[in-house]
Amino acid sequence: MTEVNKPSEAGSGARPGGWTRFVTARPRLSLLLALVITALAVLAGSGVADRLGSGGWEDPAAESTYATKALEREFPDSQPNLLLLVDARGGSVDAPAVAAEAKALVTRLSGEKGVIGVGSYWQTKSPSLRAEDGHEALIAARITGDEKAAADTLNRIAPHYRGTHGPVAVKVGGMVAVRSDMQTIIKEDLARAELIALPVTLVLLVMVFGSAIAALLPLGIGIVAILGTNAVLRGITSFTDVSVFAMNLTTALGLGLAIDYALFIVRRFREELATGADPLTAVGTTLRTAGRTVLFSALTVAVSLAAMLVFPQYFLRSFAYAGIAVVLLAAGAALILLPAALILLGDRVNALDLRRVFRRGREARPSGTEGTAWARAATLVMRRAPLFAVATTAFLIVLGLPFLGVRFGTADDRQLPAGAESHVVQQHIRDGFPGNPGGDLEVLAAGGATQAQYTAYKERVAALPEVAGVAGPLVKGDAAYFTVQPRGESVDAGAQRLVGELRALNTPFDTKVTGTAAVLVDSKHAIGESLPWAAAIIAIVTLLLVFLLTGSVLIPIQAVVLNALSLTAMFGAVVWVFQDGHLSNLLGFTSPGSIETTLPVLMFCVAFGLSMDYGVFLLSRIKEEYDRTGDHERAVRLGLQRTGGLITAAAIILAVVMVAIGTSRVTNTKMLGLGIALAVLMDAMVVRSLLVPAIMRLTGKATWWAPAPLRRFHDRFGLSEGERQALEAPQRGAGLHSTCGCRRVGATGHDEPELALQQEPRGA
Repeated sequence: MTEVNKPSEAGSGARPGGWTRFVTARPRLSLLLALVITALAVLAGSGVADRLGSGGWEDPAAESTYATKALEREFPDSQPNLLLLVDARGGSVDAPAVAAEAKALVTRLSGEKGVIGVGSYWQTKSPSLRAEDGHEALIAARITGDEKAAADTLNRIAPHYRGTHGPVAVKVGGMVAVRSDMQTIIKEDLARAELIALPVTLVLLVMVFGSAIAALLPLGIGIVAILGTNAVLRGITSFTDVSVFAMNLTTALGLGLAIDYALFIVRRFREELATGADPLTAVGTTLRTAGRTVLFSALTVAVSLAAMLVFPQYFLRSFAYAGIAVVLLAAGAALILLPAALILLGDRVNALDLRRVFRRGREARPSGTEGTAWARAATLVMRRAPLFAVATTAFLIVLGLPFLGVRFGTADDRQLPAGAESHVVQQHIRDGFPGNPGGDLEVLAAGGATQAQYTAYKERVAALPEVAGVAGPLVKGDAAYFTVQPRGESVDAGAQRLVGELRALNTPFDTKVTGTAAVLVDSKHAIGESLPWAAAIIAIVTLLLVFLLTGSVLIPIQAVVLNALSLTAMFGAVVWVFQDGHLSNLLGFTSPGSIETTLPVLMFCVAFGLSMDYGVFLLSRIKEEYDRTGDHERAVRLGLQRTGGLITAAAIILAVVMVAIGTSRVTNTKMLGLGIALAVLMDAMVVRSLLVPAIMRLTGKATWWAPAPLRRFHDRFGLSEGERQALEAPQRGAGLHSTCGCRRVGATGHDEPELALQQEPRGA
């Protein structure tokens, strides 16, 4: 069978293709429109942080969520979200002057608009509202309304209660204060992270490119992506809840991925200019090579993030909204705005070479020697492939072992820095008040019952082995509720078992269980139900995309397995550091002794997508070289030579951005930033540099095998980065096509000499 390759516009470096004509036809107009749209995005996205929520960890359809809302509606006193910690300043809370001032505070608070269910130790004399040392006591109340309304009410009234009032000092706490502090701190930390990341990133880009002009282009693309995503999130908040934590992902991915994509495109453009191509031709070649890879990369990252849409918690869904928007905007800006800028700049993209001062007095490195260290490393790894494959796999598995001891919990005030007022209040309650504050379970009984039935139920609950005490019932109409105190910690294994035991009791009335442990049980159940679907979406779409890129059956499977393996270090470090508390003093956080249930899911989706980002860049170059030469080992070596340095530079830059996010004072954000930074570095420096070439050496030419039906499918629908495939086929003579076995005859009438190993890299 003979296949004749006709020269086409897509395969010619001399004429721009349709996409190139579209994005570069009016470069000045394109940039002007981009400037206008960005300005509009700034206006549309202004104030987005004030519209974001600080919760979203619970399943809205869960029993615990239903019971909590019902108790808020029927028994508002049972669900206080505002606590005033009244300190007698060394005296006794029972002193007459202290009691009088506290009662005055209660009276004032009861008259505040939007505040209901005000109660205090001085009214009820409840021991649970009085510290064991007698120096502190609590005033509890409920602020009504949704998250935003409650926050507005808190901001209005808190300054009038916080501080010294005669013989007492008051601190403001409770869940509504925790969420308000969290939102404020995240906004402040995000601004600081941007101030850290932007200049450091610019310095690193200058080191990579040399040219200040070239270095500014990726940074500009990142800023456009961030501002555009803020506008998108502002629109999404009009019809659904979005977590304030998503702002951090917007900044991290907006800078990181936009810089990655622009880095590959700008470098390829400069290399094309170095061969003597004019700017328009160079842009056309760049879009057909690096541009296609960027598009594939963006799709793989977007799919990984989109998988979080299957989870019911709006905390996770928020990251999908932000992530998909920022990835698509970053790729769009890199593929539309950046080519227009490159057309206008031309050779001036190399202007302001800031590295010249460091090269004075030193002999310039011979052209074509760049990347030879990566070629030597690839040769060494493939020569000892079994050793590197086994050792690297064992190393990654060992790093992940701490995750076997993971304990899941719920987010609370310990996410905040130790000095945050709401954290101080909760810590005083944990340390100094009797019982298990915040750890009680609540049982809502609905449908009506007799007092005898309530009493019998209370006795049955009290007899359960995990129960320390039962209070209630408090009856209102046909509803009543009981408070059940577990024997151990609020979310330990015993408390979670108790939730199941309470729900399993047969009763003459309908019961719903809520409380901290119940929320955790329901959250774990919701994640467990949705996780297989999310994993299937990521795996199936990733397998399909990588197959379309490579035409191989084995490479997509390798990509999924190796990417998952690259995340073991991240998960092991998360447990060792943030759950077990190692390095907590150095990193400045309070370990709650558990990992919030949704965090591993979030970190997996984000880190897997970023790993695929680098995997696509490497695999696409290896595929291009294999198509050109038919030499498997040479293709792996050249692929690593021509992308290894660039992938490493991109990973370091993204890691810098994530570490800047990881400087946050909120523990979950710190965990997200530092954990993903570690995952990105491990993927680029261990998996891509050692494990991938070792595995591909072991699988040999079988790496590229596909059954006949799939070969035909790829021949028809598959995509390739190499725009020169048709022109370079003659140098393989009557060689076989890499995937389908068809003989190829060139259409150019002459052979193009094979690229030497030391040629200047032309990687994406």
